[in-house]
Amino acid sequence: MGGLRNTVRQELVARQVDEQLAARFPVGQRLRVLDVGMGQGTQALRLARAGHKVTGLESDPDMLNAARDALAGEPAGIRERVRLIEGDGRDTGVHFLPGSFDVVLCHGVLMYVQEPDAMLAGLARMLAPGGLLSLLVRNADALAMRPGLSGDWPTALAAFDTDAYTNRLGLEVRADRLDALTKTLAGIGAPLHAWYGVRVFSDTAAGDAELPAAEELEQLLAAEDRAGRTDPYRRVAALIHLCGVRG
Repeated sequence: MGGLRNTVRQELVARQVDEQLAARFPVGQRLRVLDVGMGQGTQALRLARAGHKVTGLESDPDMLNAARDALAGEPAGIRERVRLIEGDGRDTGVHFLPGSFDVVLCHGVLMYVQEPDAMLAGLARMLAPGGLLSLLVRNADALAMRPGLSGDWPTALAAFDTDAYTNRLGLEVRADRLDALTKTLAGIGAPLHAWYGVRVFSDTAAGDAELPAAEELEQLLAAEDRAGRTDPYRRVAALIHLCGVRG
């Protein structure tokens, strides 16, 4: 699953998605899932293993190849439930008909999209009535936290007045604010149903930080899970996970 930061992200988001699916759909229903910007396919494969039919859309050929390699190691029954497509999340209307999916995931993608509203509207159109839109974004209201906790005061001070930042890959990207996304989701017909914080305590861990022993990791995940559901902690999380429901 990768290092500590990625493990916390993937595990928390998986738990939160499962919670929302359990609240929205009957137990045992096989859902049609679209994973936009699926990366290496961590969430897509997890949902396919749970019995759902998953379509992964990814524009990066290297990530798509990594997802194909991961899928190749799965049993035939799971491979049959996954379809991988090379494509951009801004062009979902080219690939799919409106209302084709029960669930649309878009995790870690919006920070690379300068004008995301049109893309979000397109994602909402992919949902059947009652469908779930799951967004994971960088929290613009907490951009000063990581540099501040690391003692980088110039970067922390600059972060209060912007939604732009440099990520750990050295890329200039953007973050989103909860209030603005709440308004956007209402405007595209998938109003906010629930939201969570992700990585409240572990965001400053080094990129190559290894996982602790199993018992300590479970305690860390429990603390992160609790903080991600509780104010004021979730408001200073590095990432926010928003779940909208198509009307």
